[in-house]
Amino acid sequence: MQRPIAVLDSGVGGLTVVKELLKQLPQESVVYYGDTARAPYGPRQKEQVVSFTEEIIQFLLQYDPKLIIIACNTATAAALEKVRSMLDVPIIGVIEPGARAALKATQTGYIGVIGTEGTIKSKAYDQALNAHAKDIQIVTQSCPAFVPLVEKGEYRSAKAYHIVYEAIGHMRSYPIDCLILGCTHYPFLAETIAEVMGEKVKLIHSAEETARQVQNMIAETMMKSEVTVSSVLEKNRAVMHRFICSGHISSFRSIVEEWLATELGNTNRTYHQTRGISQSL
Repeated sequence: MQRPIAVLDSGVGGLTVVKELLKQLPQESVVYYGDTARAPYGPRQKEQVVSFTEEIIQFLLQYDPKLIIIACNTATAAALEKVRSMLDVPIIGVIEPGARAALKATQTGYIGVIGTEGTIKSKAYDQALNAHAKDIQIVTQSCPAFVPLVEKGEYRSAKAYHIVYEAIGHMRSYPIDCLILGCTHYPFLAETIAEVMGEKVKLIHSAEETARQVQNMIAETMMKSEVTVSSVLEKNRAVMHRFICSGHISSFRSIVEEWLATELGNTNRTYHQTRGISQSL
């Protein structure tokens, strides 16, 4: 297996980022860790989220990743700067790419943000948006019921619309023209969210922009810019994907296969369950 791109999330939400990686970088291998046994991260204390993130990154280092993506907005807000300072491996989050995508999309400067309790309380999106544009208006809303809905695989269920409408229906009264899905679980609910918000509101999530940033980072590094024996050997190795979770493997595997069916095709992939780093629930 070639050196993979490592992706971590509190559960299955980061698969939305993996989907874009597979589209934009089909030649790259991916190792994914979903902490499904401890999801959701949103209601947890910041210190606990930081500890979980550090723990998972240490676990992922055994695969010698070329780059690590924290594909969880809550973990990005809580832990990104700290873990970046600890390691030499490039680490990126999903908040900055999401903010950039929204600023490119908005015509009115009125932007909505929905996310977990932890992400919204951190004001990480407010800070990222205001760092690049001072004349915008931001409306935020936490949606704690969304992640459990996705983790149970009920994102296409009849009750999904009612849960989404109850959480964000009131946001239609604001003149927002784009809505940031500030949690990587939320694209699973994109069709329902779009139905609730109406066709005039563009949905923004960070997956596409994050994958583009990864593509640029890889292109700019020695990994591909310098022709060496090791790089030639790496390119000739078969693409292999690993999907690892801390909770029940059957439901996790079902969601992976359904969500990534087209992108995975006939590529090699394996599924693993580990309790080694997730005993403290």
